[in-house]
Amino acid sequence: MARAIAPPPGVQAGATEFIAIDVETANGDSGSICQIGFARFADNALVDNWSWLINPQTWFSRDNIAIHGIHAADVRDAPTWAECHADIAALLSHRIVVSHTAFDVTATARACASAELPLLEALWLDSTRVARRAFPRFARRGYGLASLSRYLDIDFAHHDAGEDARAAGLVVLAAVRASGHSVADWLTEAHRPLREFTRPAARR
Repeated sequence: MARAIAPPPGVQAGATEFIAIDVETANGDSGSICQIGFARFADNALVDNWSWLINPQTWFSRDNIAIHGIHAADVRDAPTWAECHADIAALLSHRIVVSHTAFDVTATARACASAELPLLEALWLDSTRVARRAFPRFARRGYGLASLSRYLDIDFAHHDAGEDARAAGLVVLAAVRASGHSVADWLTEAHRPLREFTRPAARR
């Protein structure tokens, strides 16, 4: 029998709303965010998807440009992280926020620290941890966003922040369907050791 899972404070047990995010960076500094993407989900469906360019006020490496195609000229007139911070914080504050790996959490924290601004107060959910538990074939390897998207038949343009955010959110929705755990459940279950993870009993 599946154990009852108490959701974190402020999150309803059957919560279906969450926002997925993704960031692209100008160089090897994870805080050099030059694009942030958002995908908002409710009632197990995508309801909105968008991205913003951000001026990181730093240099762009050729390696990073080759990955995401964003140049310094593209963000010259874009707002800085400090100028976007209040809007981003309002979107994410105290909500379930999905990111694929902890990179986006680290990146936003570093950008906040560099600008001497408060950290984003989100309930972070790592979609790689979710996928590794929901889909046994990806427990040990192959849980990159591109690999998971191929398996789950998710069509997206990799390394565009808006597209990556949407794909990460769709991975979580697929995991919800496959596992029987709600998004709120996954805030807890994603941290359970792989060897201890079990799916809930089938509902009748």
